[in-house]
Formats: sequence, structure tokens, C-alpha cells
Amino acid sequence: MSALPNMLNSYWLWREVREKLDVSNPLYKYWKDTPNIKLNNKYIFVQKKTLPEKYSYVEPILTDLSGYLPIRYASDQLHVSEHIFSYDKMKLYKEFEYKYVQDVKFVNIKKFFVEFGIKVDKNAVLHLGRLKDLEITSNSTFYNLRDDYGLVVYN
Repeated sequence: MSALPNMLNSYWLWREVREKLDVSNPLYKYWKDTPNIKLNNKYIFVQKKTLPEKYSYVEPILTDLSGYLPIRYASDQLHVSEHIFSYDKMKLYKEFEYKYVQDVKFVNIKKFFVEFGIKVDKNAVLHLGRLKDLEITSNSTFYNLRDDYGLVVYN
């Protein structure tokens, strides 16, 4: 399985943590033992089970993001327009599962990969799109999806 759908398995959305704790926005920067990541220079996530002890009580009520990615980040990683995850009139919209956390829309990429049997190496490049727009090369793997869409994994 790719590192892509498992990226947030061990992270909490900082926006949700901050709201539940009612703390200032940059506080996570001062928590030396709490690793964090930033996706698309917009979404900040703090690692699970590393919150300072005084705040650890909040972890059981936070939203698990295992298998999910913010739609903007997912669209960048799949080299596809963000619209595919934004509008229910898009042909592949219903193939994905969605979740909202603090007004951030997440898409369940892991479930999608499992359902279509997609296997991706850690450093592979992905391209999701219409069949006519995809370039299939000898060192790529093609997955035919629904409604004349496909996914190409370039190794």
C-alpha cells in the first residue's frame, strides 16, 4: 500500500485540536516533543499520542483521519483537478467517501485504493484522469476505473 493513503493515520488536524482545547493558533510550535506536518502550506497536523500531558485528555474526542487526505492535497498528489472531489455532478465523485473536520473536506483515498486494488510504491507518481488524457508508458501501471476514467502509476 502506498504511503499516500496512510499519511494521516497517526496525525490530528491542528485546527480541531486548537478548537477543542481553546488555545492560541501557534501553540503547537512550542511543543518540542510534538512533531507536526504541513500539507499544501495550509493544513497543519500534529502527531497522535505526543500532545503535552496536560492536553492529552482531548485525544479520545478528536476525529480519526486514517486513510483520509484534505481534498486539495489529494488532488495535487493525484494530478487531477480539485473539482473531482468538490461537486457531486463529477463522474467519480461518488466513488469516494468524504468527511468534514472543522470546515476542511477530507477524502478517503485508502478506501478508494483498496476497492480498485491500486498498489503504489512510496515514490511513485500518480495521475488520475480521463482515459484520453492519460499517458501510459512501459514503466507505468494502468488501472481502469469507471466512466472512462483511469489511474496511471508511474514507478
